[in-house]
Amino acid sequence: MRKKYLVFFMVLLLAIVFTYLYFNKENKYPYDDEQAGLNEQIVIKFSHIVAKNTPKGQAAEKFANLVQKKTNNKVRVEVYPNGSLYSEKEAIEALRQGSIQMIAPATSKMSTFFPKLELFDLPYAFPTYDAIYEVFNGEIGTELLESMERENLVGLSYWSNGFKQMTSSKRALVNPNDFSNHRFRIMPSDVIEQQFESLNAQTSRISFNLTYRNIEQGLIDGQENTISNIYSKKFYEVQDHMTISNHGFLSYVVVMDQEFWDNLPNPIQAAIKEAMKETTAWNQQHAMETNQQALKLLKKSSDIKIHTLSVAEKDAWREKFQAVYDNFEPTIGEEWMDQLIGE
Repeated sequence: MRKKYLVFFMVLLLAIVFTYLYFNKENKYPYDDEQAGLNEQIVIKFSHIVAKNTPKGQAAEKFANLVQKKTNNKVRVEVYPNGSLYSEKEAIEALRQGSIQMIAPATSKMSTFFPKLELFDLPYAFPTYDAIYEVFNGEIGTELLESMERENLVGLSYWSNGFKQMTSSKRALVNPNDFSNHRFRIMPSDVIEQQFESLNAQTSRISFNLTYRNIEQGLIDGQENTISNIYSKKFYEVQDHMTISNHGFLSYVVVMDQEFWDNLPNPIQAAIKEAMKETTAWNQQHAMETNQQALKLLKKSSDIKIHTLSVAEKDAWREKFQAVYDNFEPTIGEEWMDQLIGE
């Protein structure tokens, strides 16, 4: 009797299996390489060096959320702020090695590989936010992003932090002569280095996350940065003076490793591009608002003395900076320089 029940059970089980396979064979889709791997979550490690409450930090978080939504959780962007994973110099090499998949270094730092990016560092090249965004979205910006393919990088977009200001622990920086006997921390940019040399100041290329310590120890006297970075990194604790000069613009280029990008299915690439476009539009508006809010907080909660340059004072700075334009026209190109000035 027990054998009869066992045989009956096995026959019934086989009948159920065959019935399931028969009725579901029509629902099987043909293999599509664009859909391959979509059932496995893709992880993108995104490393950057600034705080979460800065324009880049907030843009990175927004981008991560948008990607997760637009891919139905098939892609997870892990954001590592404050240099918690790599310094910006280390991050470029880590990207090449596949240890991370996404970075957003300052255009100044990428100018080592792409010298024409130095046009974004030219002092007083961009009078307004709209002016810089016009270049980002225009022929110059597009061509620069496409040129990154030769270094096996995918240039996805430009993000903004805002206009840069000067700070000092020695004196107020109002006239060009005030820069004498100053040593400034700068990003690795030949344009920025010559900018300070034209003001008779010395420079030191120091990592962003080591800037506070170097000021505190008296190894440097000042630095240039956006108000949001000055506030988030608490430079106001070790700097007595800030000059609202708007002499330069701090921008980032968002890049991914080419090999990693090429291995992503087309629908995932499309979703990432869409998320990047939305994030960039949001960032461009939000960067300005973040710096305005940071300035209010600096005035309210710090003792740093703030001076805003007059039109005449700006003109004196511009006159000193003319040599920088002359020196870098061969690198950037006469056509682009003329187009930049025209725009």
